[in-house]
Amino acid sequence: MKTLTIQVEDNFMNDFLNFVGSCKDKIKITKDKNLEYDPYFYERQAQLQQIRDDIKSGKAEMISDKDFWEDIDVYVSSLQK
Repeated sequence: MKTLTIQVEDNFMNDFLNFVGSCKDKIKITKDKNLEYDPYFYERQAQLQQIRDDIKSGKAEMISDKDFWEDIDVYVSSLQK
């Protein structure tokens, strides 16, 4: 069995469910819990994976904790001027 994601217009949902109901021996509908909690779950997951891959490969430059807070202090000081 293959898995697909289908977006259905609100005003077509009943017709769609009637169609799927007529094929219930060949189609199974389940809700994706991840998308119920966060509609952008898979996009965020892909972004985080890309960030992780960039860090591992050295493509993303990591800075030290000390440098980070120095940069924050400089930025905050610039806002107070």
